[in-house]
Amino acid sequence: MVKVVIADRLGKGQNVAKGVEAAGGVAVVVPGMGADMRLGDVMKSEDADFGISFCGSGGAGSITAKTKYGYPERHSMRSVGEGVTAINDGIKALGFGFMDTEELGQALADAYIKKFGA
Repeated sequence: MVKVVIADRLGKGQNVAKGVEAAGGVAVVVPGMGADMRLGDVMKSEDADFGISFCGSGGAGSITAKTKYGYPERHSMRSVGEGVTAINDGIKALGFGFMDTEELGQALADAYIKKFGA
């Protein structure tokens, strides 16, 4: 079962989590303001398959996850299609602008399952 960490600068991410769960995955939402900066820490502690960071610039959490833990990252993404491409490219820490939508969570989890299995 795919495990996804969701870390939003404003403490959100519940809609993305619903999408991940609709695809049959497990979503771990990091609570609190500034959660994006803890993306890598929680990915590591949860042994997650990939993580999604949300902030205004779309990069702080994913870049921190790469710097601290070496996770392949892509940042400044603004669309579902960019995220699916990143999953297909083997990216583990995905940085988006604010996009707390079920569609994004489901598409990313589906893409991961299709490429790597559940």
